[in-house]
Amino acid sequence: MAELTIWCNADLSPDAMTLLESVRPAHNLVFSSQKTGNLGSGGACPDLAKADIAFGQPDENQISELGNLKWAHITSAGYTRYDNEKVKSAFRSRGAQFSNSSSVYDDPCAEHIVAFILAQSRQLPASLAAQYGDQQWAYAALRPATKLLKGQTILLIGFGAIARRLVELLTPFGVNFIGIRRTLKGDEPIPMALIKDLPAYLAKADHVVNILPASPETEKLFNGETLAKCKPGAIFYNIGRGTTVDQPELIASLESGHIGAAYLDVTTPEPLPPTDPLWKAPNCAITPHIAGGFEGESVRLVEHFLENLTLYAAGKPIQDRLF
Repeated sequence: MAELTIWCNADLSPDAMTLLESVRPAHNLVFSSQKTGNLGSGGACPDLAKADIAFGQPDENQISELGNLKWAHITSAGYTRYDNEKVKSAFRSRGAQFSNSSSVYDDPCAEHIVAFILAQSRQLPASLAAQYGDQQWAYAALRPATKLLKGQTILLIGFGAIARRLVELLTPFGVNFIGIRRTLKGDEPIPMALIKDLPAYLAKADHVVNILPASPETEKLFNGETLAKCKPGAIFYNIGRGTTVDQPELIASLESGHIGAAYLDVTTPEPLPPTDPLWKAPNCAITPHIAGGFEGESVRLVEHFLENLTLYAAGKPIQDRLF
């Protein structure tokens, strides 16, 4: 294949940059002066107009207007900014491709959820609270409160790469799964239902795992009415997006005890201000949007892109293509 011009605005580690530079001299690299991480957009960049391929977090409006852009590969699993008809129709009209980095983040995000679930089942937050608090030996209270996962029901809301990996990791524990998604594909390895039927399944779940992206349809989906339909004492987890949850209503559900505990990796806003009441909500554990992180993340992102570049150059289907 002829030389391709690859534009990049990803904020990469030195090792990852060295790896990306290995595409030279077969291809040309153009770096934006506005480096950005996975949660931001660097805005429009004049140099993108010269590119055949965009790698990073390109401006969603600009990539829909550039007729020369043949492929955009983003460095995140989430793609809310690009999930609209303007971008999709523009790519379809010129036969361009769009892919994300889901394959990079399925393992860390799934392992983060497993850590949350096991921490709750084995009473780790309560034990740590005692260690860092009054140092009382809470044997009588905590030992009978621990639970085995065997036989418990886990409801997975949003069934993509992360949920599939989570099923693989948790299956040995003998749990029951129910998956929820907008459209059923027929290849899901567990019993599935549509998002419109969510209320009926909330009452059956011991663990409610929210992996939904941000969108107008998911905005505050987990409001007071939805949370009230959960099984009393159910544990709620969110590693999707903070906008999918009505946080004051979640706090109220925790305070009433209807939701037994909440484990959140995402909030609204981010960073969550120190004065936000969510920090002090009962039985609420918060991690600062780190579920997808891992040592070597930046290098793995470039490896994934280069794997796809090889496929693209050979005219073969690329991984994690969305449209």
